[in-house]
Amino acid sequence: MTFRLENLIPLPMVEVPTKDSAVWEVDSYIFSRGKEYLVEAPSGKGKTSLLSVMYGLRKDYTGTLFIDDTDAAFYSSRDWSYMRKHHVSYIFQGLELFDDMTALDNILLKNQVTKFKTEKQIREMAERLDVAKFLHRKCRILSFGQKQRIAIIRALSQPFGFLFADECFSHIDKKNAADALELIREECKKQDAGMILTSLGNNEHSFDLRVNL
Repeated sequence: MTFRLENLIPLPMVEVPTKDSAVWEVDSYIFSRGKEYLVEAPSGKGKTSLLSVMYGLRKDYTGTLFIDDTDAAFYSSRDWSYMRKHHVSYIFQGLELFDDMTALDNILLKNQVTKFKTEKQIREMAERLDVAKFLHRKCRILSFGQKQRIAIIRALSQPFGFLFADECFSHIDKKNAADALELIREECKKQDAGMILTSLGNNEHSFDLRVNL
């Protein structure tokens, strides 16, 4: 699975300086399955916009997005739905959790669609990320860092060829962030999946490719 951007730039980025960007203002950029990408940039440079375009949430861009060899402009709603269910998982910056549901129910809600993980496997991931004791608490009373770890587990509870992770460690301490990244990498390796992680910068972890916006 590949995402190929051809002269692509989201309309909100048109008036933002993008000189020397590895993605914006270049003829072509390819994200390939099985590789890790760290997209580093200050706020407002288009990190979330990039993932939103590739996930089909934004259509306000110029240029072309190819998913494999298909122009994403020809994707139907059903095509996008199928891709999000089977091929791409997303850890949203805003998390998109239901506050009045328990942490476990938030995870199971996604997992029930694909039957990809057992509840035992989900609980094992929660143990590794030190949130098992919070699984039966409503999400509205969890800290943002705890919610981020729940959102990570939810995203790993489905099949995917790519994982989009939008600043998913921003409120997690160094040790838990390292544990979460280790788990994410293990799950990506199992599925030979690619990963695109966005960050404001100063990321200490090693990645195959660093991309500047």
